[in-house]
Amino acid sequence: MDAEKEDKEAKAMDKAETYAFLTEKGIPYEVDEHPAVFNMEELDAVPLRYPEWDAKNLFVRDDKKRGYYLITVKGDKRVDLKEFRRRHGLRNLSFASAEDLQAILGLTPGAVTPLGILQDSGRSVHFYLDREFAGHKIGVHPNDNTATVWMEAEDLMRLIEEHGNEAEFAEIG
Repeated sequence: MDAEKEDKEAKAMDKAETYAFLTEKGIPYEVDEHPAVFNMEELDAVPLRYPEWDAKNLFVRDDKKRGYYLITVKGDKRVDLKEFRRRHGLRNLSFASAEDLQAILGLTPGAVTPLGILQDSGRSVHFYLDREFAGHKIGVHPNDNTATVWMEAEDLMRLIEEHGNEAEFAEIG
């Protein structure tokens, strides 16, 4: 039974595989390698080339565990989940468990990234990207919290849409 569960869990690309995937897709990107960071406060201590465009990611689910959502905003922004839910016509939201994060995106807490959606074999995660990123770069983890990958937000959206997940720019906050 454990082997069956393991087979169903997503496995995220590592950093090298992520960079190779971006190159293969023709996505221009830059990388800042840094010590592991587990939250935005730790990231503030890391020198980044575009600190104003770093991203914070919230992996949430509805109260029936039927809808999963990745909400990505600028690093200094707070997200009111009640307001977000109302604005987007969703059920009550709460943070998804570490087990759900691993099973669906192949990620661990502290390494949440929109690039993890590329491991979502069920295409069950709806991606909301803060409209403030439109027309700008975005900094996200390459499925590993020891680096930040910088790319154009539109390129990130296109990758996720091509994968088959719903993705949209949204007014958040």
